[in-house]
Amino acid sequence: MKKILWLFAHPRPDRSEVNVELAEVARTHDQVTFMDLYSEYPNFDINVDLEQKRLVEHDVIVFQHPLYWYSTPSILKEWQDLVLEHGFAYGSKGRALKGKLFFSVISAGANRTTYSREGGNEYEVRELYVPIERTWKLCGVEYLPPYVVYAAGHVGEDDRIEMHKQELSLLIHAIASRTLDFEKAKKAMNLSDDFQSLLSEKGGQA
Repeated sequence: MKKILWLFAHPRPDRSEVNVELAEVARTHDQVTFMDLYSEYPNFDINVDLEQKRLVEHDVIVFQHPLYWYSTPSILKEWQDLVLEHGFAYGSKGRALKGKLFFSVISAGANRTTYSREGGNEYEVRELYVPIERTWKLCGVEYLPPYVVYAAGHVGEDDRIEMHKQELSLLIHAIASRTLDFEKAKKAMNLSDDFQSLLSEKGGQA
């Protein structure tokens, strides 16, 4: 089973409409090491050696966060800037993360159609996330598109929260046990579109 490092970043969890509940799903899995970055580093004084050690000890890295201005909350940018050092994560001698896997769990305020060529935001979330994708690929890490919860402010009234919690639990298990169709998943715009089709009894390499 793959070991998963789950980096949760929400500056206002008291106002969360979906992330806290999804985070609790991640916490229940034995394969997951769950870290609340804002709780652990309230002053942004990130322990680089500790974070690098955690990365080395895990097979899968996950960012979970709300989509802020088409990007991540600020602590994740700080984490990347400090932890993914030259000579550790990239460069001729930076091979510590090669072969690991990365994906994100993201909540977005607008609905699915808004994040499309025809929608008001003009781009898919995966397209907006290209800097993150390129960062991890530079580090030799396999990249999966994000699992996106759209219209996050309406999950309660739409009765979607239980569906997302169940899907996230299945996704964690499928990745940990290698029963996700990784080749199909890599080509998707996001893991939440047609989710069930990504589950495979045969699994795949990643």
